[in-house]
Order: sequence, then C-alpha cells, then structure tokens
Amino acid sequence: MNIIPCILLMILIPYAASISFSFANMFRLEGGAYISADGIEVTSENKNSTAIGRVTYNEPLHLWDKGSGELASFSTSFSFVKLLELKSPYLEDDDFIFFLAQNSTVINGATGPGLDTTSISDSENQFVWVEFDPICNMWEENTTFCDHVGINLNSHSSIKQTEWFNDNSSMRESKVSIRYDSASKNLSVSFTSFKNNTVQQDELDFTVDLRDQLPEWVFLGFSAATGGLYDKNTVRSWIFNSSRLQVDEHKGLPANNKLRLVVGLTTGISVLIMFFVILALVLWRKKKNNGDEVEELGFSVDMNHGFEMGATGPRRFSYLELARSTAGFAENGKLGEGGFGGVYKGWLKDLSTYVAVKRVSKTSKQGIKEYASEVRIISRLRHRNLVQLIGWCQEKGELLLVYEYMENGSLDLHLFKAKSLLTWKIRYKIAIGLASALLYLHEGWEQCVLHRDIKSNNIMLDSNFNVKLGDFGLAKLVDHEKGSQTTMLAGTLGYMAPEIVTTGKASKETDVFSFGVVALEITCGRKSIDYKTQENQRWLVEWVWELYDAGTVLEAVDPRLQLDFNEDEVKRLMVIGLWCIHPDSKLRPSMRQVIHVLNAEASLPVLPSKMPLASYFTTLMPSLLGGSNVDLSISSSYFCGR
Repeated sequence: MNIIPCILLMILIPYAASISFSFANMFRLEGGAYISADGIEVTSENKNSTAIGRVTYNEPLHLWDKGSGELASFSTSFSFVKLLELKSPYLEDDDFIFFLAQNSTVINGATGPGLDTTSISDSENQFVWVEFDPICNMWEENTTFCDHVGINLNSHSSIKQTEWFNDNSSMRESKVSIRYDSASKNLSVSFTSFKNNTVQQDELDFTVDLRDQLPEWVFLGFSAATGGLYDKNTVRSWIFNSSRLQVDEHKGLPANNKLRLVVGLTTGISVLIMFFVILALVLWRKKKNNGDEVEELGFSVDMNHGFEMGATGPRRFSYLELARSTAGFAENGKLGEGGFGGVYKGWLKDLSTYVAVKRVSKTSKQGIKEYASEVRIISRLRHRNLVQLIGWCQEKGELLLVYEYMENGSLDLHLFKAKSLLTWKIRYKIAIGLASALLYLHEGWEQCVLHRDIKSNNIMLDSNFNVKLGDFGLAKLVDHEKGSQTTMLAGTLGYMAPEIVTTGKASKETDVFSFGVVALEITCGRKSIDYKTQENQRWLVEWVWELYDAGTVLEAVDPRLQLDFNEDEVKRLMVIGLWCIHPDSKLRPSMRQVIHVLNAEASLPVLPSKMPLASYFTTLMPSLLGGSNVDLSISSSYFCGR
C-alpha cells in the first residue's frame, strides 16, 4: 500500500473537523508506536515487550459547549490490521480501541498479567472508547463474547457489545465506521467481520448523551496493548469529520492553542485545495493503472481463447446477458462470497440451464490474478470430475466467470453444516472422484497442474453427488519433468503440507497432502481443526493416527453413519489419508497409487504406528495455529489451521 495517499487523507482531518495543526506535530506517538510503510503501527515491533501503544491526534476536539449546551456530531472511518502471535500461556489484554478522552494520559499503558489498556480508576477520568477485543479477560465484567466489539463508557467493561467474527484471522484488514448523531444521541459502529472465510458487515449502536460522559474538549486516537499475545496493530487509513459548533470556539481553548488555530485556519483553505488536486491526480492514475491492467489482461485472455479453445471451449458473454441471468446480481441469489468477490446463481435462457456466475471485485488485485489463472488453466482442461467453465465476460470494467451450476453445493456443507447426511457409498464415490481429478491434473495433460487449494469447500457436488473439483484461482502450470516450483505462500491452513510454509515450494506431493486431509474429513465427518468446539481443537490427523496405533481406527468414523458403512473401505480410506499426509513428502504416494489402493487393486501400505515427526521449527506453530483458541498440547510435528 502506498502510504502517501493515507498521509494526504489524514492531513485533511483537521480542516474537516475545524481543528488546527502543523504536520510536524499532527500525531503524538507513545509507547512504541511508530510510522511504517504500511501505516501507523500502534504497538511496538519488539515482540518481547509487554506494553501499550498510543496514537493521539495532537489537537483537541470541541465536542460540546457549556454555555449554549450545543453538542457536535462526528464521524470517523478507519481500517486496521491485527497480527496475533502467541507469546506466553498467560493471555492478557490485546484489544485495539478508538478513544475519546479528556486527555491522552487517561488511556494509560499498564504492563503485566491482568491489566487492561487503562490503569486509571474509572471514577477519576472521563473516556469513551470502541474496542475490538479478541480475548476474554477476567476483569471485563458481563462479557458475553470472547471475540467482541464493545462500546465502553468510563469503564473497562463494555456497556454494550456484539460478537466479532474474525475466524482467528491475522493480516486481514478490518474496516470501521463510527458515527455520533447529536440530535438522536446515537453512537453507531459499523465494522467488517470474517465468518467462515467470508466478509460480512456487522453493526453495534448505543444511545448516550456524550455531554454526560466527556468534557467539552476531548482528545481522540487509537490505543492497543500487547500481553500474552504479541499483538501488532496497524492503522492503514483514518478519516475524521465533526460538525462545527456555532459558538465562540476561542472559549475554553487552551491559550497556547489559540495562535495555532488562527494560523491553521488561515492556511487551511490553500492546503485543502492542494490536497484535492493531489488526491484527484492519485485517484486518476490509480484508475488508469487498474484500467490498463484489466485491458492488458483482457488482451492476453482473448488471445489465449482465440488460439487455444476453438469451437468447443468456453464462450464470451456480454455483461448485459449475465446481469439479466442473475436478476442484476441480486443478493438473494448469492451462492457465496470470498476475497475475490461474490458468486451468483443465474439462468441462461438460450442454453436452458442454471449457472454459477463469479463476479470479481474491482478492488481485488488478487481476484484479477485469479481470474486470469482460471481462464488460462481451467478453460483448457476437460475431465468429468472438474467444474466446467462455460464462459467469461470482460466488459465495462467487470470480470466475470460462468460455471456449470452444482445443485448440491460444496462438500463442506454436507460434512460440517448438515445440509444432508452423505451415505458411505456416496462418500467413497466422492473420494474416488477427487482422486481421479487429481490424477488427471498431475499426469493426464500436457503440463502438470498444481491445484494448491484442495479443501472441502472447493469440492463441488452435482445433482447425483458426482465430484467436480473447482476454484483454480491459485493453480499453477509446471513442466512434468520439473514437478515443483517456488512460489508465494498459497493455500488454506489445515490443508497445507508443512514444507509449503518453510520453503514456499508447491508440488504434486503438496496436493497429495491436501487430498489426505480431505479423505480423513470425509471418513470422520469432522474438520481438520474446529475452533468452535473444545473437543475438536486437536488436529484430526493426530487423533486418527493415535487410533491407528491402538488398532481402533473405526472409532473415528462419523457417528452419524450409525455403523452403516463398509468396514474394509473405511479402513482403506483412513490409511490412505494418513499415508498422504506423511510429513516426509518423498514417502507420500502418487495419485495413481492412491487410486489403485482405493479400487482394491493394490494392498494397503504399512505405516509407522506412531505419527512421524517432521523437522520444522516449532516457533512457527503459534502464528500458524491462529492464536489463543488453539490447544498447544498438540504435537509440534505438524501445524494446522482453519
């Protein structure tokens, strides 16, 4: 991210809020807070410290006037990123807050277990804050949710709170909008959450007269603490606006600020004009660059289609056709959403068929790359167990992909969300179909295709529960003789082979590892890791291997099957799953070997009774496991995640 536009946006804050400033002292950075290329780092980069960071706007806001009783309205929008890394078993406060306070020292740091982001007595000071807290702390009374967004009024405990769905995610940007209406006295908070790997918008509001909670002049800013979790908090953008009180604003203003107010207001207009000119240039260049990127992408895609696909390949649709087929991309027709954008159910009249239309978000650079990868790779593949790409659209700045519609959705809906109870016969058919798809990708085409994101929610099921492997946005083509390549880290934690994190090298063996995890999920009806249930916080693979060692592997079978399964097939699929997730990639089978064993054309391998250990740094474990909700008693030989 370019920090210059963010700084320019923040320069505008004082004039929109009628507060004077000079750039040299616009913010007060305390407790290790500092400016980086990513934005404002609220907490120290020193992972061994337990401290607070604070970023305070250096000029006070005239919130209300004692003489007239007039109260200002205000609004602020900001985005921030939390990076959680486990540091000790004592989980202390790690929240991130936006505050309004009588002075910046009210939000005072305190270190050591059991202390909140303020160590000042509630009765001595006046403050209001909105907190984003991923931890349950013993001193927070009436805490309903461990992960929560709360409104606090002169108290460490939230007066009102709601659950913050963040999927224990790190390095995801949360966007927040806070508004206070002086007429209705309503303080509202709108924020993004991440639930089931999708983005959703949540809200929280509370009616309060801030004249009863805060003094006339207040300071505002951000604060965050590090405790048992090393908590890096980065403010990436921040805009603040307030209504101007119709009073003499010189009253009550500290004397040393009056001169700066006059100077600030005098220069404000010229700086504002300069800001808008620069901002317009930045936005124009960004729009032009994005347009060029899409046009260049479109040119290469069109060329690929013209030379490679011929008459039998996917066709080009107009934007109007796809908009009509999805009723204008109606929300009630949305099948799902990811970081790339949304997927909508559509009806193509000329083909008399339902389709799934993936609409790439215009703001998603990763989505644009995945669009190119999907068109370039999946459009050239032909196999009964791969999702068919019907067509694409690149028009009016829109990037759309059209797939065959899968009536029974994705595998995870049936295994983990009770859409239906899959019989053992269907489950075994799914395992064989997925193995056939991977064998084709690895050996059945002119180049080796590395899928790199095999997981239950990328495995689609048609009306007859036939497997259709989809989502080739992360796929890579490699020559058969090479078989692997070093790339950026890609995939989903919980399904990724250990060597991916340490080397970044994707290979056929890393796809095999992911298949092994899915095979165990199919058999057991459990996620690799389920953070919502204490019982399931051990990694599925470790649990199954212990049962394999004890000779009681059938205890892991999904209890919903009620013993209605083929015992020989169950054992076969479980052993294959453990074989595929062997930490030594050289000891994993090929997909051809897997299919031979699945079809009972080859005998089962003899595996070690104990789960083998891999020589990977155990220090990687905490951040990869996703933070505090993970049972750290699991073996350090593996890492896992959602």
